[in-house]
Amino acid sequence: MLPDLRVEMMPVAALAPYAANARLHPTEQVAQLAASIGEFGFNVPVLVDDAGVLIAGHGRVLAAKALGLEEVPAIRLGHLTEAQARAFRLADNQLALNSTWDESLLAAELRALRTDEFDLGLIGFDGATLDRLLGDAAPDAPAPGGEPDAPA
Repeated sequence: MLPDLRVEMMPVAALAPYAANARLHPTEQVAQLAASIGEFGFNVPVLVDDAGVLIAGHGRVLAAKALGLEEVPAIRLGHLTEAQARAFRLADNQLALNSTWDESLLAAELRALRTDEFDLGLIGFDGATLDRLLGDAAPDAPAPGGEPDAPA
């Protein structure tokens, strides 16, 4: 049977980071998260234990603090044992990294967003990756460390 999960608004000040959180959130990534929250809203609740210690969402909480938010949506995972919460912290981060992109579908989505004049800087891809996927790289640009081909 699945647990009864409910979203509640929790004060950011009441959320405690997990002291052994192995996932790092560089300043640039926190800024990206803050920009995403600013554009789309805080759509993914953080996950906490019954004491308010973060299980998932450390980066989003840092972004919320940067934005001056006083509350964020949260879900309490009181049904997890301490070991399960520890394991879920790792799984929540790692399992997403184990997927891949269908690059042709991704490129089509990016082209549609660009056609809609959506700010592609808000979705987390770096400029070089966007250029590659969108075919915007200069055709005569040399490969790193190489020279462009001489005209035939």
